[in-house]
Amino acid sequence: MQQISVSPVFVGRDPELTVLLDALRRAGDGQPQTVLIGGEAGVGKTRLLEEFLRQACHDNVITTVGGCLEVGAEGLPYAPLATALRRLHRGLGAELEAAAAGMEGHLARLMPDFGEADGEPNDEYGRARLFEHTARLFERLGTDRTLVLAVEDLHWSDRSTRELLAYLVRTLHRARVLLVATYRSDDLHRRHPLRPFLAELERLRTVQRTELERFGPVEVAAQLAGILGTAAPDRELVARIHRRSEGNPFFVEELATAFREGCSAGLTDSLRDMLLVRVEALDEQTQRVLRIAAEGGSYVEHALLAAVLDDEEELIASLRAAVGANILRPDTDGDGYRFRHALVREAVSDDLLPGERHRINRRFAAALEADPHLVGSDVRPARLANYWYHAHDPARALPTALEAARAARRRNAFAEQLRMLERALELWDEVSEDVLEGTLRPHDWAETYPPCSCDADRHNAGCARLCLIDVLAEAVVAARRSGDRERGLSLAKRALKLVDETGHPARAAWFRINRARMLGHLRRSGDEEEIAYAHRLVEHLPPSAVQAEVFALGAGSGMLSNPRPELVELAERAVRIAREVGAHAVEQHALMTLSGLRNDLDSDPETAVAQLTAAVEATRRIGAPDVLLRGINNLSSMQRGLGRAEEAAALAREGLESARGNGLQRNIGTILTGNLAEALMDLGRIDEAERVLAECDLIGSTGTHAEFLDRMRGELALLRGDLAGAAALLAQARAANRIGQLQHSVPIARLALRIAVGAGRPLDARAELLAALDEDLRCGYLADLYPLLVDGAAAEADSRGLPEADPGRAAVLARIASTAAALTPTVPLHHGWARLLEAELARAEGADTPEHWAGAVATLRPTGLPYPLAVALLRAGEAEVLAGRRESAVELLREARELASARSDARLRAEVDALAGRAGLAVAADRPLPAAAVPAGESLGLTPRERDVLRLLARGCTNRQIAEELYISPKTASVHVSNILGKLAVAGRGEAAALAHRLRLFPEDLSPVGR
Repeated sequence: MQQISVSPVFVGRDPELTVLLDALRRAGDGQPQTVLIGGEAGVGKTRLLEEFLRQACHDNVITTVGGCLEVGAEGLPYAPLATALRRLHRGLGAELEAAAAGMEGHLARLMPDFGEADGEPNDEYGRARLFEHTARLFERLGTDRTLVLAVEDLHWSDRSTRELLAYLVRTLHRARVLLVATYRSDDLHRRHPLRPFLAELERLRTVQRTELERFGPVEVAAQLAGILGTAAPDRELVARIHRRSEGNPFFVEELATAFREGCSAGLTDSLRDMLLVRVEALDEQTQRVLRIAAEGGSYVEHALLAAVLDDEEELIASLRAAVGANILRPDTDGDGYRFRHALVREAVSDDLLPGERHRINRRFAAALEADPHLVGSDVRPARLANYWYHAHDPARALPTALEAARAARRRNAFAEQLRMLERALELWDEVSEDVLEGTLRPHDWAETYPPCSCDADRHNAGCARLCLIDVLAEAVVAARRSGDRERGLSLAKRALKLVDETGHPARAAWFRINRARMLGHLRRSGDEEEIAYAHRLVEHLPPSAVQAEVFALGAGSGMLSNPRPELVELAERAVRIAREVGAHAVEQHALMTLSGLRNDLDSDPETAVAQLTAAVEATRRIGAPDVLLRGINNLSSMQRGLGRAEEAAALAREGLESARGNGLQRNIGTILTGNLAEALMDLGRIDEAERVLAECDLIGSTGTHAEFLDRMRGELALLRGDLAGAAALLAQARAANRIGQLQHSVPIARLALRIAVGAGRPLDARAELLAALDEDLRCGYLADLYPLLVDGAAAEADSRGLPEADPGRAAVLARIASTAAALTPTVPLHHGWARLLEAELARAEGADTPEHWAGAVATLRPTGLPYPLAVALLRAGEAEVLAGRRESAVELLREARELASARSDARLRAEVDALAGRAGLAVAADRPLPAAAVPAGESLGLTPRERDVLRLLARGCTNRQIAEELYISPKTASVHVSNILGKLAVAGRGEAAALAHRLRLFPEDLSPVGR
């Protein structure tokens, strides 16, 4: 059974599609247009054209396509025009014949279906007449509709076809015609005849030229999702296919097929054959140069190639041929060459015989060792290590791999460092011990990694030989820093099997805490057990950097799961020990934890901010980038929690920039991205937050903090009114938050509550709230707890009077109040949320007053944060309406609507509009309303009878009860209920009832005594 490798989902290309659709619109207005679409083979030109033609094909547009054929140096004369006209004839029949009336003899030269060609001579005048009659035919066809003529593979076109197309472009001035042509840009060598043709057309005002770029990781992920039929393809698979395909959509499809066929490591035979077609068309000497260049690397210097090959003149001739065939391209940044696509290089390399490959790499290695200046100093260690490795010379490959790992670490290239260290581990058993002499220097030790006690003297003096356990330690740190924590766990497990924890407890503890850190980042259980084990190993040892780090990590882990006073003492102990032994990075790490604990546990957050800021500044001076980023991240979170979203956003941006510059983006970039997006959302800059999340490259990030970004995307979907999308992202966030840290679980619970409210499920909203309150919320996270409590109280207030929600409400409100009573607001934002909560609790009992809401507005306004203020303004406006103060209500609701619109809060804006509609208040220029109040429900499009039915439905009546009350049949009641559900855009009776209560469509039903 044949499997489809083409993605059924059209991916990306929105800007290019917009260009085509805009050109179609202008052509429809009588302004003929031409769009030229270029791109390399496989980049998606045909797919874009197909999608455009599908969208363009409606009653007032007719489309036709013709393709140029590759026959010899140039294609068949007029082939694409003949094909296009033939397709038009099949579609239009007599209409096309009528348009060609009187010109059949001329047009027969293009399409024999028109009959016999006239007997005029085939001179230059006959050619001109053919061109003129073709233009006239298209003008006639474009009289009552828009004609789209698409020509594919223009790089194979013949001169006559190009000249006819140029004539049409220049002479069709008023016809409703759009010409679209595609061509392969990688086929256009310097002397290709299409080059001057394109340059000539591009000067015309009606011609647009666009080049299709390769896909980025996000588009590749979407393409793979369509091909594989899964909503979220494995991130590692996406990363691997994006890296190998370099974003070429055709190669993505072929590699996806190879993956499904179990050929994930290499290329399928069919793909390899396609990639080698151009190579095999070249002469043997050029093919030999390409085979050597393929082993030289993704970029190979001309001088290095010349050193490997003997005859430079022959080399230049071969390189010129390879560049002319668009297989190699000169590099713009240096004196060397690159394969136009990495997969071509891979195919050429794979086609080598084993011995041939070893010999070529040995020649590269020997040439580079003889003259190190043939390549740049920054890439020399890695290149030399690669050449010796592929030359199958372990004695030279292992030392050069270790040296390349050191060089990569100096450049903060941790992924490359890990790759080289793993190569050293692979070769370890193949090399004799004397090869390792002199490979260890004092600075080679990984972070706080301790030497064996028996090796202490050798370490201090400069050890003569490196041990396997030392390489494993370096590899563990490189894996953690590069974000490859799965591999780091495996390496640490291997190392622990080699360590005698009785003889070397500190060394065993070091590997334990590294495992703990990676388990924590991966949201897996077991990290606390690893920390406790390490604590027992070092508890009674003399002070050391490892002991300080164990204590600091224990305090930090506890801060995330359950901040408590005893952790402060542990963090202070870690600070003292680190300071005593001179472990400066560990000292600052412990101070950062200490400031976080004090922020959570004390009532003086300013002191905590000052301490954390000081630790960040001290870390800048000592040069520990991963510790610095942890501090910046924590300071950003702390500032946001205190209501300082601008400061939080600035810090998160700084952290992201530093992470990119230090090779740590995969390590901590995800959570910094989440911090930035969250701060921007607090500030109401929703579009900017959406861009930040869209730009975040999660590809290959091993899912660390994926729950954070999934939750943020869910928040955005909810703001946009996409309940289904928000619910799907909520499910993803919950699945990723396996450990359930409060910093994630509380906001996730709040999102779930708000989704349930938006879907009209008040009991589900209540369940979400109670489940969250069952967690240990004794301290910390006020910035998350207060909003959760406010939303929970608001949900209870919105459902007041709903029969199924009334039982148990008093107990829930008491639970909310008791939880709030245990919180101590310390900054204006916390006080504002507390006042808002007080007002919502009163509203839930029908006892709120304008003064409640005015107090909340006054407290929240100085914070500058739009969301809680907009909610307070809405409720204050509602209270003013009920109090009969319409003018003040208009001002309050207008401001609430402006804030909701600025932050793209569709639900809140709709609630403002619904309230204004019921009260007859004009709060927006685009929604004028009469001065008189609009009857309840009329603003939602309900008829008077439907409003009567909805009133009873909101009271919990069945269809039969509604029928009896209104003296109608149950069937008629059912029809009215169905109409109501459709007009309110809700899924069921419960949602409709909840919406009626939330919008207060029938306020007299909420309480027998009113307000």
